[in-house]
Amino acid sequence: MHDRPPVAERSVSETLATETLPYLTSTLLDRLEISTKDMVDEIERQISGQRRGEVWCAPKAVVLPGDDRYIMATLGVSSEPPVLATKSLVVNPGNAQRGLPTLNSLITLLDAETGLPLALVDGNWVTEKRTAALSAVAARRMARPDASSLAFIGCGVQARGHLEAFADLFPLREIRAYGRGAANRDALCDMARARGLEAIPCEEPRQALEGADMVVTSVTLVPRPTPFLDATWLKPGSFAVMTDQALPWLPETMTRFDRIIVDDLEQEKNMAKPMIDPAMAAGDLTGLVCGDFAGRQSAQETTAFVFRGLAVGDLAVAGLVYGRTKGVGV
Repeated sequence: MHDRPPVAERSVSETLATETLPYLTSTLLDRLEISTKDMVDEIERQISGQRRGEVWCAPKAVVLPGDDRYIMATLGVSSEPPVLATKSLVVNPGNAQRGLPTLNSLITLLDAETGLPLALVDGNWVTEKRTAALSAVAARRMARPDASSLAFIGCGVQARGHLEAFADLFPLREIRAYGRGAANRDALCDMARARGLEAIPCEEPRQALEGADMVVTSVTLVPRPTPFLDATWLKPGSFAVMTDQALPWLPETMTRFDRIIVDDLEQEKNMAKPMIDPAMAAGDLTGLVCGDFAGRQSAQETTAFVFRGLAVGDLAVAGLVYGRTKGVGV
């Protein structure tokens, strides 16, 4: 009988046979009570790490089967912590008939040095948190610091995540909410009132946008929305976040913005259809964070952040929560 090989020489499957790969659920992650500031700071740190050659991310990969499903994957690697994060995501409007969330995803974490599995992470939780935190990274530099009103076009998961993040970072007093479903809209308003904010349900999108200091649009991408938002409704000095690739915005009105940035210029080059006219993009999130250009130059500038989603956001938040769970002995 041969002796069993030492751990260093064993295969991955043999190593895992005696271990349990942890799955970090949304319930567990909520208990960590990680602040918006901590998430935003970690994303900014990893974005800066890309510039220093310490973080590497691939452009997101998208598959469109042609049946209303939107299938996407991201890949990111960091030096500190030494983590590789991959996210697989499926958006399927048909899930509603199954009693399931429209979006479902999973993040796999590997040790970036050895490739050994570290954990599985609830991708829905990370997607909600990192999307709002990416918006907050831009908002720190592109919104007026005294912004007190926030309009939502789309009132689902992303709206709730952005409400939490922006209420933590800005002196909000009021939200306005417009969405296709009254239930989501009213739930968002109740959430705002629970934080001591005035909440105004809106019957028309213009009612929500006009006069708002900040705007978040998170319209469902499948089926592809017909543009219905007019940027000329926005007041001077406002800031808009478009998590929906600017698809619900009338393209001919986008010249209303004095400055628009996208999440990643290089990623945009690899996409079949750009979110906006490339000539309109003043830069991307890395350039903004690293100080290549100013996010806002005057109180009257109207600015916007348009994005598809960045692997560095998933990497930063998933790596952060994994480190926190280890820190509390999970």
